[in-house]
Amino acid sequence: MSNGYRERRPDPDTLLERIQRENRGKLTVFLGAAAGVGKTYTMLEAAHQRLQEGFDVAIGWVETHGRQETERLVEGLPRIPACLIEYRGKRLPEMDIDAILERRPELVLVDELAHTNIPGSRHVRRFQDVEELLKAGINVYTTLNIQHIESLNDIVAQITGVVVRETVPDHILEEADSVQLIDIPPEELIKRLKEGKVYVPAQAEQAIRKFFRPGNINALRELSLRFTANRVDKEMSEYMREHSIEGPWPAAGRVMVCVSASPFSAQLVRAARRLAGGLQAELIAVHIEAPARRFPIGDKERDRVIRNMRLAEDLGAKTLTISGENLVQEIIEVARAQNVSSIVVGKPHHSRLWELWHGSLVDKLIRNSGGINVYVIQGVAEQDQDAGIRTMPKDEKINWSQYVGGLSMAALITIFCLLFENNMGLVNIALLYQLPVTMSAFWWGRWPSYFTALCGLAAFDFLFVPPTLTFTVADIRYLWSFITFMIVAFVIGGRTDLLRTEAASARQREKSTRALYEFSREIAAVIDLKLISQKLVKQAADTVGRSFVVMLPDQSGKLSIWAEHYLEATKKNTRLPRDPSETAVASWAFEHGQAAGRSTDTLPSAKYLYIPLKTTENIVGVLGVRVKEKKMLPEEKRLIDAWAGLAAIAVERVRLAEQAREAALLLESDRLRTALFNSISHELRTPLASIVGSVSTLLEAEDVYTQAARHELLENIQEGAARMERVVSNLLDTARLESGMMQLKIDWCDIEDIIGTSLQRLRETTQRYILDVKVAPDIPLLKADCVLLEQVMINLIDNAMKYSSRGSEILIRAEPKGGTVIVSVSDNGVGIPEEDLTKVFDKFYRIQQPRHVSGTGLGLSICKGIIEAHGGVIWVERRPNGGTTVSFQIPTEEKAGLPERLANK
Repeated sequence: MSNGYRERRPDPDTLLERIQRENRGKLTVFLGAAAGVGKTYTMLEAAHQRLQEGFDVAIGWVETHGRQETERLVEGLPRIPACLIEYRGKRLPEMDIDAILERRPELVLVDELAHTNIPGSRHVRRFQDVEELLKAGINVYTTLNIQHIESLNDIVAQITGVVVRETVPDHILEEADSVQLIDIPPEELIKRLKEGKVYVPAQAEQAIRKFFRPGNINALRELSLRFTANRVDKEMSEYMREHSIEGPWPAAGRVMVCVSASPFSAQLVRAARRLAGGLQAELIAVHIEAPARRFPIGDKERDRVIRNMRLAEDLGAKTLTISGENLVQEIIEVARAQNVSSIVVGKPHHSRLWELWHGSLVDKLIRNSGGINVYVIQGVAEQDQDAGIRTMPKDEKINWSQYVGGLSMAALITIFCLLFENNMGLVNIALLYQLPVTMSAFWWGRWPSYFTALCGLAAFDFLFVPPTLTFTVADIRYLWSFITFMIVAFVIGGRTDLLRTEAASARQREKSTRALYEFSREIAAVIDLKLISQKLVKQAADTVGRSFVVMLPDQSGKLSIWAEHYLEATKKNTRLPRDPSETAVASWAFEHGQAAGRSTDTLPSAKYLYIPLKTTENIVGVLGVRVKEKKMLPEEKRLIDAWAGLAAIAVERVRLAEQAREAALLLESDRLRTALFNSISHELRTPLASIVGSVSTLLEAEDVYTQAARHELLENIQEGAARMERVVSNLLDTARLESGMMQLKIDWCDIEDIIGTSLQRLRETTQRYILDVKVAPDIPLLKADCVLLEQVMINLIDNAMKYSSRGSEILIRAEPKGGTVIVSVSDNGVGIPEEDLTKVFDKFYRIQQPRHVSGTGLGLSICKGIIEAHGGVIWVERRPNGGTTVSFQIPTEEKAGLPERLANK
């Protein structure tokens, strides 16, 4: 295949995306530069046209804002009633998504895509409702203003001076099938405002002064036109690629934005998203997490980092969080590893003095970037938004015993120095005071070590620096010693605490990795789903430090709890309540394949976070995690996702093993049925034909045959009937053994009588062979089922005669041995090949030989089942001079080795 052909063929990703969207509903967005341009009016007009064309159209939610023209267009369109949600003592209307899904119209109208739902709704935002409707295959018409697009949020704030809180991720519009721009001149829009067609008069007057100024409207119109033009350009590029139209294609690259706790980091993410869109490049958001010195769980900066990373994900970025001390080095290494072409960083707001002391991160980044472009973005600090879902602050209490411990060590050093002051200089005494500082930092952290350093310095000045017993200093040079002492103490304490923190973080990561590895190794050979679930929740709870539950569907598809593990310290408060609301959230996550519950935007009022256990093809269950906070840390979320992924693989493996086992049983059953039919068709038809032929001959020509001939015909009938009886008996015995219904009737048995009875039943056929029977005179009686042992002897003798030529010798031996009786039957037949010695007791096994041997191949299999039911063993051996010996051994003690279910009461 030539390179030219590969370049002209359609993009596989584009084709795959198009195939996946065939089952989704079509989304049409009516986009406007501002409120009042006529988006809802145009949407309703388009809906009437679809209704006239025969489409099933329904209104899911429309805001008329009291406009008469809009209300007239609502008339004539079917409307799905809103649901009422209880909030702060009031019942407020909201779009009823369940009613829409039940009604399933071809097209539903959903106004105001950026709307925030009333707390208690299924989803936090209305665009999430629209996504669910699209996944259900329902087409949606919706409206949106340009200022609500997430990547343009900061630009709109700069233009209008108003920060828009309700925004929609860019990928919603990128995945839309159609975006229709609704635009009117600024003068007409202001006229409509003054006429009260957009807001009530009081609101309209205020809006004209603050937001709807002609300059603002023109700027927003330009944004709308540019956004629409970019979309048209993208659609044109996709069309050219799908139809193999040659053109100048831009080289794909990657844009990386550095996310931090900076107040304007969100603006960097949006700027990087616009840059990546212009370059048609992939966006990567990276957060370099320094050792935890300033980021306790739940504090303001950590919450800001979480919001910024979530914003990057909403804008379609791939997010990475790594740990490292050297920020510049880590950024460059990640950029090179991810093949990044451009890096976006923020312009620092530090003072010149700070940069002289610490160095400029931007300058270092530019110097070390090599061939990577570096974009420095000027930002303005944003006001912290109420994210609605925030991390609960960590409740850290001061441990005064640590400070007492530091003070005690300083006191011990002081006593030691006082005792040996004459033999030590001031320099050595000062060095000794560094010891408790280092130990405090190593054991308890930086603040106890700083306190210890202050105590040590005070003791050193008061007791050892002249003049003693005062805090005054006679020699000014000691002040430099004090400053040096404190600097060294602070550096040692800070670095020791840092190493301690890094070691703890490394131990936690190692613990998590080891737990995942041990769990995957433990369940590698386990196919018990209950046991796997119990191991999962226990190890996951111990590793993450949260309570876990595993919920799997039953035969009807209803979720139920298979395993649960709760932390002992909080067991009373974390136990999963058996209430319908929690079950409903878990069921929603299972049905839709999306995380729901606590710490998500879907049904966040739940007590648990429910993560679907996804495999490549389906969803096999739900993992529930008890989350006290409204937001969890990114690294904790990744760890829980890892457990969920491992659990999904384990559950899928068990189910595949069950399917494979069922398939093997089905195959074995089919093979057994085929062999059974083949055996019956031959082993029953042959003696039956002999019986029918002999009877017919006797009936039709009774006077023709002599007495001897008639006797021979009757013997044929008797032999055929006996043969059929053995076949049917073997089949029935096999069925009883397979079903476990065989019950032993235990009684005293004489093995010599059993052998004699067996030979008597086979007397017609044994006359053709030489029988050599030897039974030891001192052989004891057996506690066994005499009838079944007789069946074993008949099968063994009959099997020996089948594979021996007429007139050959058959040996039967019985002798006691060590509390058991050993019985053997030997023939002089063709023998059994060495490689087949282990197969002779399999059902339907037949030795391959030239002459035909009758039988179903069930005799030895039945013998094995009966002997093992008596607690004995059976085996086969090759005779040195040819032939085969089949032996079995049964204990003589009463019920010795006998399975309890088979013993007779």
